[in-house]
Amino acid sequence: MRTIAVANQKGGCGKTTTSVNLSAALAQSGKRVLLIDLDPQGHATLGVGFEPEEFEKTIYNAIIDPLTPLESVVVATKFDGLSLAPSNVLLSGAETEITPRYARERLLRQTIEKLNGRYDFCIIDCSPSLSLLTLNALVASSEVIIPVQTHYYALEGLKQLLETIGVVRDRFNYSLRILGILLTFFESRTLLSQEVRRETEEHFGKLVLKTVIHRSIRLAEAPSAGEPILAYDSKSIGAREYMALAQEITAEEAVNEA
Repeated sequence: MRTIAVANQKGGCGKTTTSVNLSAALAQSGKRVLLIDLDPQGHATLGVGFEPEEFEKTIYNAIIDPLTPLESVVVATKFDGLSLAPSNVLLSGAETEITPRYARERLLRQTIEKLNGRYDFCIIDCSPSLSLLTLNALVASSEVIIPVQTHYYALEGLKQLLETIGVVRDRFNYSLRILGILLTFFESRTLLSQEVRRETEEHFGKLVLKTVIHRSIRLAEAPSAGEPILAYDSKSIGAREYMALAQEITAEEAVNEA
């Protein structure tokens, strides 16, 4: 199972949009996908059609209680191949509770490891902070996708995140690698987007994914319907781009297996 964290400490860069729509695109491609909502706001949970507060058990319980297996909180979504480990506001108290624990940074990894290959992909939607929960996501993952809004300030935050990933790799998870930097909210007609894309590619080279996610009204509307863009408007540019991202990721997998 490939476990991919979608992380960036900066808010508003498209983490949840990417987590939800990449998960749906991978599922539509025939993969068995688990989406873990690791943000107390529960936006990924909302994004696949659930109300966060309706759950008695969430990812919070699986992390806090060793006797609560992850599969007991996972629910099937209405999208074939896509399951969800939901989140709600209770998760905001998790950091205080796990801070005194031994190996507190490995709690999520330990619960994911018990899934025994039930899924092809596990996608983790991280909160917009470099918190203990985000650390747990990075330690649990084999790869990380970094969504970056095509804005100059976003590049400064990216440097900090890359340093953090390096520390996590050195201290906790030597197998963690950056799957790619994903440019989001791209506007082809603006010089700013084009310049930020050029600078990002110059600085980070092959780390920048080929797929670019354009700013899209339909993509912005989809969460209000509780649907990934592939269900909300399968012919939209957002749907095509997230399918392209899924294909880029699975094509890399095929190359590595060859």
